Amino acid sequence: MNLRHLLTLATVALTVQANAENYRDMEPLTLEVPEMKAELVKLPERSAANFERVDPAASPKMDFDFFKTKTNPGVKAYKFMDDMTFVGIPLFAAGWAIKGDKAMFRVNQKAESGGKKNTQLLTDFKTGIDDYTQFFGPAMVVGLKLGGYEGRSDWPRLLASAGLSYAIMAGFVNGIKYSAKEMRPDGSTANSWPSGHTATAFVGASLLHKEYGLTRSPWWSVAGYGVATATGVMRVLNNRHWISDVMSGAGIGIMSTELGYALCDLLFKQKGLLRNDLMMDSEKPSFFSVSMGVGLGSKDLNFESGDDEMNIKFRAATVVDAEGAYFFNKYIGVGGRLRVRAQSAKDFGDFADYVGAEDYYVWHGLQPYYESAYPNDYLPGTTEAEQIDNEFTYLEKVGYQLESESGMQANAPVTDSYGIVKSDHITEFTGSVGVYFNLPLSSRFSLGTKALVGRSITQELDIDGYAEGNQKDISYTLSLDNRPGMKDLYGDPTVSLNDLQYPNNTGEKWTDEWEYLTIGAKSSTSFGTGLSLTFRYKSNFSWRLYCDYDYTRKDFTAKYDPFHFAQKSMTSGAGYLTDIALQNSTGDFGDGLGFEAREYKSRKHMNYWTLGLSFLVNL
Repeated sequence: MNLRHLLTLATVALTVQANAENYRDMEPLTLEVPEMKAELVKLPERSAANFERVDPAASPKMDFDFFKTKTNPGVKAYKFMDDMTFVGIPLFAAGWAIKGDKAMFRVNQKAESGGKKNTQLLTDFKTGIDDYTQFFGPAMVVGLKLGGYEGRSDWPRLLASAGLSYAIMAGFVNGIKYSAKEMRPDGSTANSWPSGHTATAFVGASLLHKEYGLTRSPWWSVAGYGVATATGVMRVLNNRHWISDVMSGAGIGIMSTELGYALCDLLFKQKGLLRNDLMMDSEKPSFFSVSMGVGLGSKDLNFESGDDEMNIKFRAATVVDAEGAYFFNKYIGVGGRLRVRAQSAKDFGDFADYVGAEDYYVWHGLQPYYESAYPNDYLPGTTEAEQIDNEFTYLEKVGYQLESESGMQANAPVTDSYGIVKSDHITEFTGSVGVYFNLPLSSRFSLGTKALVGRSITQELDIDGYAEGNQKDISYTLSLDNRPGMKDLYGDPTVSLNDLQYPNNTGEKWTDEWEYLTIGAKSSTSFGTGLSLTFRYKSNFSWRLYCDYDYTRKDFTAKYDPFHFAQKSMTSGAGYLTDIALQNSTGDFGDGLGFEAREYKSRKHMNYWTLGLSFLVNL
């Protein structure tokens, strides 16, 4: 060992000795135990933002105890009607109030030709999803319950509450359906109002809301009511229900579930309760909501092109919203809204009646020539009934389509024609952002308003035409008189029809499918406001009645092509003769336009009013 190592070791030894001398006179440490005193304290309520923590290693136990009663300690008992909101009543009343807003029933040309009468043109929108989404709520409740995910009630209480809710709903729906006898939009049966599918969907949504939305997570409620709302909208788009049927069905569904649970609260009292409601401690009215309403205002469109004009009338609109806002304090916040607004046309049936309106183009096109060439073939009667009989006799001789007990004539130029409705709605998709205001009236009620600006996109309304038949040819001779003084009103040589033969079949068959009528609009800027009354019936849930006003200026374009098929139903010579006659005649279709398609434009200030109900999750 060298000298450096010896010096280092001596230094360490002296340091240790010095530190030991410092602790020699210190007193020993003692541990003082504080006095423990037992007392009861109130634990804070569980917050919706601080859900129950579960050991990640633990897994829920499957629950198949369908007949075993179980009650968890510390769960508050519900009194009779303790959970009633009565929110279904205004929904049902709104549906009842607008159920008179139905068009005069129309006839689907295709269905009529097959011997079946319909009251409304059928749309191409067809889905069977709504037959399954009506059961989304109970399927989720049963699945979560079987998986051991505890909700509000044990199995006996849950089954009793659900059974009573569905029984009350079925009694209301069927009792009203078969008393009111409202015809469905597709004309299939007279049991349209109220919608059973929608009522079933909202019973299920309310079950999911009460069992898991109130006790576990508010997003279960959002999912349930969102799917139920989508079910109601699909019933309208499927042409199975009017918007009034859907709104009343939703109201019945919610009311039935609240009555079912109220009766079970009276029967079971505290037995069978597993969880208390979640509690929110925030005073800010931040929210997320789903809404369904009825749109009023701007229910017709007028188009003009020279002396020609066209008018489309609409029913009350179906309006569905998803909306949310973040509030900085009790009074002001920012947010946005996504809105879908669909308005169906009342008089699509009128337009479809004229698809392939072969007697019209004969009447306004060929009649003047037949009258001059064969005056004895057309003999107007002295009375209106005789005139109508003679007109139909004349058209039968011409050989054109007439409907009779034996059906359409086999040798007619058009043997079948009908309208195919691709969309009988003008649908607007609007996204808006803006400022939200809130005025608390009490601990449960508040007034609200907003100022929004956004962009509106329009999906067009569209009907296609289909026609088929026999191609016709018309033989005729004309003479042109160029002698001085023999001029027509336009200064052209006079034309005389020397001979005109009845239309003859060429032996060729033809079919035609085309865009008969389309109505669309450019995207536009939208401005919106509204007034609402919010009822906060739970710390984290609210219902809201609202009246919104929206304004936008739309540039609409309508394309109308009623005689597209005529180009195929006749030879070029026959078509030329008829087209000239149309351009020089007057009447419903003899407007001087001939066979060409018509295009109309209209700039309209759209003023929309929407009355509806929102389900809110307070965030």
